[in-house]
This record gives sequence, structure tokens and C-alpha cells, in this order.
Amino acid sequence: MRLQPALDHVHGLLATGEGTLLAGTHSGVAAITRAGAVTGVGSGADDLMGMSGIPGTDQLVSSGHPGAGSDQPNPLGVIASDDGGTTWRSVSLTGEVDFHALATSGDLVVGYDGRAGLLVSTDAGTTFSPGARIAPVALAITPGGVWATTADGVQRSTDAGRTFTSVAGAPLLVLVAAGADGSLWGVDTDGAAWRSPDGTTWEQRGHVGPVEALAAFDYAVAYAVTADTLYVLT
Repeated sequence: MRLQPALDHVHGLLATGEGTLLAGTHSGVAAITRAGAVTGVGSGADDLMGMSGIPGTDQLVSSGHPGAGSDQPNPLGVIASDDGGTTWRSVSLTGEVDFHALATSGDLVVGYDGRAGLLVSTDAGTTFSPGARIAPVALAITPGGVWATTADGVQRSTDAGRTFTSVAGAPLLVLVAAGADGSLWGVDTDGAAWRSPDGTTWEQRGHVGPVEALAAFDYAVAYAVTADTLYVLT
């Protein structure tokens, strides 16, 4: 369905527990209803790169660049919100990293910066240490591990991002998102949508094409967006 109004480029998407999607864009956070209505959230206009969060909640993490008129350092490092993007606080790495891929389960935060590489935090983003030497396009965290989409296929870590192994039989995904129930959804290089209860077996679920962001609520429902279109995946 069409988004009204359309967004600028979407860098991240989270399905909350209130039936709303939160999109991180070039100009802050936007709330999207399941009918496609879009409203701005908060007063910020930062360019939110890699925005992610805990599925089924309003807890967000992001990176990115300060918007026009902001006095924040560039890049923003790690910022966090407990109210769905209405307000943000700086957490760490301010002026140092620009994560284009991020995932969190609360205490565990994993992010990828093109210069710093993969960094891992076990204290909710307060401090980071180097992770595995991979270059993920997207990241997700479930109770089964940290999941990364790479040029070599889906990879999984069971030691908080310090080492990864290839997931046999997984489709060649570009995007991946975790559901609140530990499930995973993904979109592959051809634009096909896939889902998995635990990351070990995958089922194809339709075709969405080249979307910009993906969010899973649970195994039954996920969402994909472009700047002007919302896809509901079941």
C-alpha cells in the first residue's frame, strides 16, 4: 500500500507492540500505521543511519549524522531512545563511528561501521570491543545468536559477534530482521521474502522487490518498506 505522505530514504524499521512501525529516515523518525499513514515523531531531524531496536517495544538504537541546525558532533555515534524516537540520548562513540547496520537485544548491541568494522557491546552500548572481521549489510539478534547478511550468505554467531559461521541452506539475503518470538524474516537479492522460526530452515513468502528496510513482528507478520510503499508479509 502507498505511504501517505511518502518518506525520504529509510535506513531502519521497527515493529512496535502498539501496531505501529517506526522508520529511521534522513530526517528523523516517522511512525507508520498498518494502513500506511505516516506522521513525524519528535522534533529531531537527524539522519538516522542503521536505526534498529527491540521488536515489540519502543526501544531504539541508531547512529547517523546531525540534522540542520544541530550542535551535535558528526557522526552521532550510538544514540538511544526509550520512547519510540520522541527523545534521544547519546550513549557512546560520539564523533567516532557511523554504524550503517545495527542490532540490539537490550544489553547486547552489535554494529558495523565501514572504517571501524564490526563492534560489539555487552553493556547496552556503553562500551564496545572489536567483533569478527566480516562486512554485514544487515544484522539481527535472536536468542539463537547474532545473524548477519553478507556477500557470502547468511552467517551466525553464538558468541556475541566475535566469530561467525555460514548458515547452510539459507537464502542469499540482503536484509534480515528478528521477531519478538525469536523468528527471522529476510529479503534476498532477487527481492523475495523469506521467514524462519529459528534461522535453520527457511520458507519463501512472496516477492517485494528492492525494498529499503525490513521489520519483523513475529513469525506470522513482517513489514518491508520503500520510501513510498508498505508491504505486509504473512
